Parts: sequence; structure tokens; C-alpha cells
Amino acid sequence: MGLPTHTAQNGSGFLDTGTARLKELGYKQELKRDLSVFSNFAFSFSIISVLTGITTLYSTGLNFGGPVSLQYGWFIAGGFTMIVGLAMAEICSSYPTSGGLYYWSAKLAGPNWAPFASWITGWFNIVGQWAVTTSVDFSLAQLIQVIILLSTGGKNGGGYEASKYAVIAIHGGILLLHAALNSLPISLLSFFGQLAAAWNLVGVLVLTILIPLVATERASAKFVFTHFNTDNGDGINSKAYIFVLGLLMSQYTLTGYDASAHMTEETKNADKNGPKGIISAIGISVIFGWFYILGITFAVTDISYLLSEDNDAGGYAIAEIFYLAFKRRYGSGVGGIVCLGVVAVAIFFCGMSSVTSNSRMAYAFSRDGAMPLSTLWHKVNNQEVPINAVWLSAVISFCMALTYLGSEVAFQAMVSIATIGLYIAYALPIFFRVTLARKSFIPGPFNLGRYGVLVGWIAVLWVATISILFSLPVTYPITNETLNYTPVAVGGLLILTISSWILSARHWFRGPVTNVES
Repeated sequence: MGLPTHTAQNGSGFLDTGTARLKELGYKQELKRDLSVFSNFAFSFSIISVLTGITTLYSTGLNFGGPVSLQYGWFIAGGFTMIVGLAMAEICSSYPTSGGLYYWSAKLAGPNWAPFASWITGWFNIVGQWAVTTSVDFSLAQLIQVIILLSTGGKNGGGYEASKYAVIAIHGGILLLHAALNSLPISLLSFFGQLAAAWNLVGVLVLTILIPLVATERASAKFVFTHFNTDNGDGINSKAYIFVLGLLMSQYTLTGYDASAHMTEETKNADKNGPKGIISAIGISVIFGWFYILGITFAVTDISYLLSEDNDAGGYAIAEIFYLAFKRRYGSGVGGIVCLGVVAVAIFFCGMSSVTSNSRMAYAFSRDGAMPLSTLWHKVNNQEVPINAVWLSAVISFCMALTYLGSEVAFQAMVSIATIGLYIAYALPIFFRVTLARKSFIPGPFNLGRYGVLVGWIAVLWVATISILFSLPVTYPITNETLNYTPVAVGGLLILTISSWILSARHWFRGPVTNVES
């Protein structure tokens, strides 16, 4: 039986409730528990980073449905994401460990299924996280390339266009900085996390007001709220199909909030504050993200030009919006480039927090012996940082990005795991919660009461739905160049995970292993 408040006592008084619960679950307190509820929220919020996801995939939203997909698709994805987050928060409250999702699956699937459940959840989670770091830092490398292009005259003014190799080199440099920052003590990292959250909040507000204010030509309210763009040039005419593809921007943005769970062993009173971090990060992101979409869309006047690869930003829609707004009013696009710099800093913080989350997941997963050379990756240095796991995460993310040099199609397929693979990892413990553990689950301080099972089922069905929708072709006719390789990438990961289980891991992996005596 779990203690209802997850509190324990020692000689000097009451232990932190998260520390007490961690001990109940069988783990030593090895990481420094120094994060406040705001710091926990900040890591998830800066990984969701609406400035990152919306800026990066705004072109996709414009192309598939335009303003209608951007506005209403955001709230649809945001509403269902909150449901997934609530289901995760309830489980996080009961099991506040760095392992997060895979630990939850083990506990909820029962002793017979625990090893397999934690194995498949853990690998989808950690590979999904590495793909997130890869895609975020690659997005920053591409944005830096666009900033250089615009700063040197733009595409039509003979500006410098970086090669694939230059973009990869920038990507490697960003990862190097992120690994170095994540090698600092958690108290300093916590400061950067809070700075990242503040930067995202203020950045969204400034850009939302500034861009439409500066723009000499603005869209009408009717355009912003009712225009549906069917002219995608991809051979797709069905409005429902187009709208569904437009959801990708929103759902890609609203990922990564499992960071709050992975940071629970470093968060004070984590059985209460971990769930708060998940829910508040999603809720505030949905609100601020909508303001950002609204403000930017009021500056849209010609969708086809913004999406054209012949514009000054080479088809990067938001970069072109920012650049044109200032160029048309002041005769120079420098102000727009500065605004892109604001976004670039937000993406940098997003990647930094993503590496933090990656490293804690790798630390916990290797602590339970699930990774090759596990004893190496869960070592903690004198500053109580899992230093080897930090650098492992950076190196693997760089290796994943190298696929870009071989094939952009292969790279996009690999990055697709960042959304679908991660959401599958989110859904698995929720599925076990509403099936195998429906009657045995002991909730923590945060719980959904009688609505827990209903919320869980809606979350699972939403993940199943988006997994199908985002595997659909995005261009017709379908060729080797236009095929959506998402199901190939996700299916390949599933086959590798199950095959490694059957051939090897089932003989030695026993799921989460406690490291303190009960």
C-alpha cells in the first residue's frame, strides 16, 4: 500500500515528499533535489516552446488549410494534448521518478508484463527524445542559415546560402554548446531553464504585438478567422484531408512535456509539483501559442509568395513575414532579422532543455540496465549531474542529423519519430493504467478521481488517431520522393525494439531495478 501523502520522517523532521516517495519506490536520492515547481514547469515549457514549433512549421500550416488550420487546428490539438497531459500527470504523481514513462509502464502492466512493457516504452521514449533534440537543434541551424541569407541580401539579392555541410556543422556546434551547458550543476541549469521560460513568454508577447503593428499591409479579420487555403500544390483537394495535415504543426509543437516527469528526482515535492509542471506547461503553451499564431497571421497577405522558394527567405514563411514587415515600412529588413534572433534564442533554450530531459531519461534507463554500457551512462559526477548521459545524448542527436547529408527524405522520416514515437511512449503507460491497472492503480496527491479512466481512454484514442493521420501521404501522386516515410520509421523502431526483446533482452532485462533496501 502506498502512503496517501507520500511523506516520510527522519531524525531531523519530515523528508521532502518526493524524496520519501522515491525511497518507497526503491531508489536512492542520487541527483540534487533543488528544483522548484516553477523550475520544473520551465523545462517542459521551454521544450514545448511555441516560438520553436510554430516558427519551424508555420509553412506547413499555411500550405495545408492556412488560417483555419492554424487557428482551429491549434485548439483541437491543444485540447487533446491537455487530456494526454492530465492522464500523464495523474500517473506522475504516483510514480515521481526520472525514468518517467517506462517506469510507469512497468508498474502499471503488472509483474508478468512489466519487463516487456518498460522495455518497449523506454526505447520509444528515449529514441523519440533524441529525435526531438535532433529536430530542434537542426531547426535552429536552418534558422541561422536563413538569418545569414537575409543579412547578406536575401535570396534575390545574392545572399549567402549555406550548403548542407555548413548546416550540419552549425548543428554540431549548437549541440556542443548544449552539452557544455548541461554539464553545469543543476542550480545553474535551473536558472537557464527559468530564463528560457521567461524568454518564451516575453518573446511571444513582443512578436505578437510588434509584427502586425509594423506591417504596412495587414490581413482582414475575415481572412484570419475564416480563410481556408486549398491551393497547396500537392495534389490534395479534400478539405478534411487538408485540415488533418495542417494539424501537424500544432501537434509537433505540443510535445516534450514529459520533461517534467524526467526532472522529478530533482524537483522538490515532486509528487505534487511534477504533475503541476506538466499541466501548466501545456496550458500556458496553448494560450501563448494561439496569440503568436494570431499576431503573425494578421501580417499574412500573400500565402503563395510566402511559401515560394523564390522569396528572400527561400520559402521560410515566418522569416519572410518578419523581413517584409520591416522592409516595407522602413526600407530595411534589419528589424525583421533581429526578431528572428529572438526566435533563435528561444529555439536554443528549447534544445538545451531537451538535452537535459534526454540525459535524465538515459540516466534512469541505464540505471535499470536497459542500455548498452549501462554502468557508464548512469554515473553521476561531483556536481550530481549524469555527465556521461548528457554527452551521449548530444552525440546520438548529432549522428541522427547526419542522415540529412544522405537523404532529406530519410532525415524527415527519422525526425517524424519526434512526434509519433514520443506520443506512442506517452500512450503506453496510460493504456496500461486504464486496462491492466484499472482496479489496482493507487493514485498520488494529484488524481482525476472517477474521471481518470475516461480521460485515459480519450488520451489513448487521440494518440492512435494522430499516429494514423500523420502517416498519410502529404503529396500526390506518390513516388519515392513524395512518399511519407513516417510509418516506415516508426514501424522500423517497433520491429527493432521487439526483435531485440525476443532475441536478447527477455533473457536478462527485468524492468526497473531498485537500488535501496525496502
